[in-house]
Amino acid sequence: MINRNFRRRAAAIAIAVIAAGLAGCTLGPDFKPPPAPAVAGDRYTPTPLPPLTDAAPGTGGAAQRFAWGEEIPAQWWSVFRSPPLDQLIRAALAQNPTMAAADAALRQAQENYNAQAGGLVYPQVNGQAGAARQKAAASAPGAESSVFNLYNASVSVFYTPDVFGATRRALEGARAVVEYQRYQIEATYLALSANVVTTAIRQASLRAQLQATREVLDALGRQLGVIEKQFEYGAIPRTTVLSQRNQLAQIAATVAPLEKALAQSTHQLSVLAGRLPGEGGMPAFTLESLALPERLPVSLPSALVRQRPDIRASEALLHQASALIGVATAAQYPQFTLSGASGVASPSFGSLFDSNSSVWNLAAGLTAPIYNGGALKARRRAAEAAYDAAAAQYRATLLTAFQNVADSLRALDADAAALKSQAEAEALAAETLALAEQQYQLGGISYLVLLDAQRNYQQTHIALVQAQAARYADTAALFQALGGGWWNRER
Repeated sequence: MINRNFRRRAAAIAIAVIAAGLAGCTLGPDFKPPPAPAVAGDRYTPTPLPPLTDAAPGTGGAAQRFAWGEEIPAQWWSVFRSPPLDQLIRAALAQNPTMAAADAALRQAQENYNAQAGGLVYPQVNGQAGAARQKAAASAPGAESSVFNLYNASVSVFYTPDVFGATRRALEGARAVVEYQRYQIEATYLALSANVVTTAIRQASLRAQLQATREVLDALGRQLGVIEKQFEYGAIPRTTVLSQRNQLAQIAATVAPLEKALAQSTHQLSVLAGRLPGEGGMPAFTLESLALPERLPVSLPSALVRQRPDIRASEALLHQASALIGVATAAQYPQFTLSGASGVASPSFGSLFDSNSSVWNLAAGLTAPIYNGGALKARRRAAEAAYDAAAAQYRATLLTAFQNVADSLRALDADAAALKSQAEAEALAAETLALAEQQYQLGGISYLVLLDAQRNYQQTHIALVQAQAARYADTAALFQALGGGWWNRER
């Protein structure tokens, strides 16, 4: 019976202090997400884009149509229809340490919030038990001092009612930090997948440039054989042979840098996938193995602010700054504390739980700022300035996001036209070189004319490969600029 009454008194005290903190107001501004910028229709650029890009023959030359307002797939890289690319990205998302670090940062923020909520929202209940042996001083001259034992056990409750909303604002800010870390994960997810795609495209481009360079070297080598025979028969001077060899050596010198860049791209793919470069086993991407999507979903400007993870992360920081204004405002008002304890105390352990051994107390306190040299007002002004800084940073992030989309859209249109022109130039250069080789063998033109034709074809052929790769890279850049479709991913 005594133990039951002891527990009831402790519970009653806890309920009383909780009830005392339920009422109260919340000072400071209530956060509202910034509205999407006012943009007319689907305009990311000053002038409208054509509905369809130019087309060109060969790899990467398909015309692409802009599908305004169409949803972006969650696995946006699937538009390239490359199983090796899909497998590599999945491996990177599962094994890359940057993703693991972002996930750990989110867990840390969540647990920090839980710890803060546990310390602020709920009463702090502590149990205490003790035993002491004491000697008391004599009460009168000549009297003997007394020695006695003291046993006690108690439960104490301490609570700070959130009368002016300081706790609510502090937890609001902590939740905003959790949201920030959640969007940081999405930003890392998007950046990692985009890095894998662009690195794969760069590898495919380098492989194509290397192949094109070797094809030019083979052609120049065959031409050198013809020139050397002509020299042997005395038909041409030695300077012509040396010039051809010099041309061949200059182009051959470009092979090693291409091979180095190709190896480095493979190493980067390994690291992105969370593997050591020496492990090997990386897929060998070619432009022909990647499909160029002919339909490009483009989010409307009004939706971009809810889709870009960097914008959402910046908004979360703005929310936190708003909540901290409330915390600084509430600090200017009185703070209340409630406490209570219930327990037992007795000079002997055997009588510790007797009815006449019970003790209890209830207390309330108030602390109000009277004079602090303007420190509290200064802290509130500092919180407001921090909010203004966060708002400016949000605006900068927003502008950069819209620029990314505008740049990507213009690049898609311009690079499609560039590829069309480059394909025409390469075809004309190839035809000119074939004709020049025939004329030179028949003695119709000089060697210098042939050399110019060879150089022109070599340059246009490499430029064609680069223009083809740019179409794929532009497509990946657009999906990254639009946020990558993370909101359509199953949770």
